[in-house]
Amino acid sequence: MTQPSAPPYRDPSLSPDQRVEDLLGRLTLEDKAGLMFHDMTLIGPDGTLVGDDNVIARPGSEAAVRGLRMNHFNLLGSPSGVRDLVAWYNRLQELAASTELGIPVSLSTDPRHSFSDNAGTAALAGSFSAWPESLGFAALRDPALVERFADIARQEYVAGGFRVALHPQIDLATEYRWARIGMTFGEDADLTAELVRAYVRGFQGERLGPDSVATMTKHFPGGGPQLDGEDPHFAYGREQVYPGGRQEYHLAPFRAALEAGTSQIMPYYGMPVGTDWEEVGFAFNRPVIAGLLRDELGFDGIVCTDWGLITDKSFAGEPMPARAWGVEELSPPERVARALAAGVDQFGGESCPELVVQLVRSGAVTEERLDVSVRRLLREKFVLGLFDADPLDLNHALATIGREDFVAAGGAAQRASITRLTAAADGPGSLPLAEGLAVYVEGFRTDAASRLGRLVDDPADADVAVLRLAAPFEPRPGRFESMFHAGSLAFAPPERDRLLAICAAVPTVVDLYLDRPAVVPELAGAAAALLVDYGASDDALVDVLTGRAQARGRLPFDLPSSVEAVEASRSDVPFDTADPLFRFGDGLQD
Repeated sequence: MTQPSAPPYRDPSLSPDQRVEDLLGRLTLEDKAGLMFHDMTLIGPDGTLVGDDNVIARPGSEAAVRGLRMNHFNLLGSPSGVRDLVAWYNRLQELAASTELGIPVSLSTDPRHSFSDNAGTAALAGSFSAWPESLGFAALRDPALVERFADIARQEYVAGGFRVALHPQIDLATEYRWARIGMTFGEDADLTAELVRAYVRGFQGERLGPDSVATMTKHFPGGGPQLDGEDPHFAYGREQVYPGGRQEYHLAPFRAALEAGTSQIMPYYGMPVGTDWEEVGFAFNRPVIAGLLRDELGFDGIVCTDWGLITDKSFAGEPMPARAWGVEELSPPERVARALAAGVDQFGGESCPELVVQLVRSGAVTEERLDVSVRRLLREKFVLGLFDADPLDLNHALATIGREDFVAAGGAAQRASITRLTAAADGPGSLPLAEGLAVYVEGFRTDAASRLGRLVDDPADADVAVLRLAAPFEPRPGRFESMFHAGSLAFAPPERDRLLAICAAVPTVVDLYLDRPAVVPELAGAAAALLVDYGASDDALVDVLTGRAQARGRLPFDLPSSVEAVEASRSDVPFDTADPLFRFGDGLQD
């Protein structure tokens, strides 16, 4: 019996555009709508697919893929291991292959190669190699290292099934109170532009292809200048301001990313206020997306919204209103229509393709408008080779993810990125620490701390104290909101006084993890040595403190001298605080 021939879209000898056109003609309206949604998902126990009862209240895998025709997903959290990740991914693709057209899943991820663990922004490295946050790469100012990292991350991602990176984040850290600074390249537009070119090359190659990971560069047109540093995940932080008129400064890194060929762009939640742009969130903002990004800058790739702009949801039982800033009065279907009119292709963090179907059937949106976006989305799947890919190979994944030389390279970058700001010339607090000292420590694992010397429980009994601290912030209520470190950059008086008392009692070495700038003039003056890191293990820091590794980092932003100076600065203007304590580029070098 003659077997039916495969449809043209299954023929790898045809061009991506030919395959797209063939498949496009076979799609139902529901198929097209499903392609335009990109929601979160989870791995079930032992690599199983999740059901509708999963904890983040999204449709389960079966309902999303078969019922809603969706095939773009963002994996939350760190898998329990490589075996579970591979088993889960292959099951998900088998589910997608069993549908009528067999459109494969595009799996995306937030950054997962460092030390941040925020359900809305990043995952811990887990089985993957661990590196400093992007600020650490900015501290090293080495595009070749950034490209090497991105290439290593690409290899690990592809081995685990991730083909879309929901990064790089190239907002500029000009508003020091903002909670999202840790994953930026800092405050300087030229440095960020140089590093993002290397980042995109490392993930995508010179051209997007079957070995690439597509980059979704964010948050266009630059999400740094938030009013009072508040974050637009939340209604009180929705306003984005440019009191210094520096819109072009914040656009510069995106121009570089587009020149490097980034495949996707994510607009930010923020609503620009006091500019010539519409005062609506950027995903709804036609002058910004259709006008600036599409027409002026010539971007014809995928534009995907940030997560959760259309419908109200909940997180861990807490209400989470749609981030439809400036268009709150619109209904969910009207918000979808507004974003499509603005030039958006895909809706992140949403599973409501029925809204698109409703809009087309009512005549509010044409099916031809959907086809514009669907072509982009399908073309990327074909270019990435997803239609022609074999199941993940477990042995290859085990040999690639967390490979010994990858881990070593990440550890070396952690050590090198640490920045020494002050140092005692001699005495117990001078670096490297002498052997045999009695050491009081805070913030270290015991096994790592024991490498510093003989541990004591009281600063009064110590020759030197070594304190590992996190940059100060004001805790916010709510499980999700508390993950965002916002508010004052100074330690609260009781904690500041406690730290200064330790410094007065014994020579003290302080390491401060910076996920944003900090105001620490008293601590800098009292400590025998002040170091900062941007994501480094205890072992990496111990190696620097004991002289086994060299810290070569330089600050990727100014460190302000006071909270008042930050409050008086202009949110969009770089290096704008009066009399900073330390300057961009500061860092002691051997």
